[in-house]
Amino acid sequence: MSAPGASEKEVWPLWEVFVRSSRGISHTHVGSLHAPDATLAVRNARDLYTRRNEGVSIWVVPAEAITTSDPDAKGAFFESPAGKNYRHASYYVKSEGVKHL
Repeated sequence: MSAPGASEKEVWPLWEVFVRSSRGISHTHVGSLHAPDATLAVRNARDLYTRRNEGVSIWVVPAEAITTSDPDAKGAFFESPAGKNYRHASYYVKSEGVKHL
């Protein structure tokens, strides 16, 4: 949040923070922060989100670089189209006489 009368140049960009808590598992979104650049975003994320040695890796991503799907359109976006069973392997049957299929 900027102070009253602050110009656009004084507002730091928003960064989304992802932390991997141990090796072999995925990074998880843990929060957001404002920082002037990527280096300070990583340092601030370390101080804010891994104070008790919770992480082994931190990713910071500019919030403006993230594109999302519309949650209200999840049905049309994620469900398989009706009538297109040929997209599934169970649709096909092995023909007689075919040895290598």
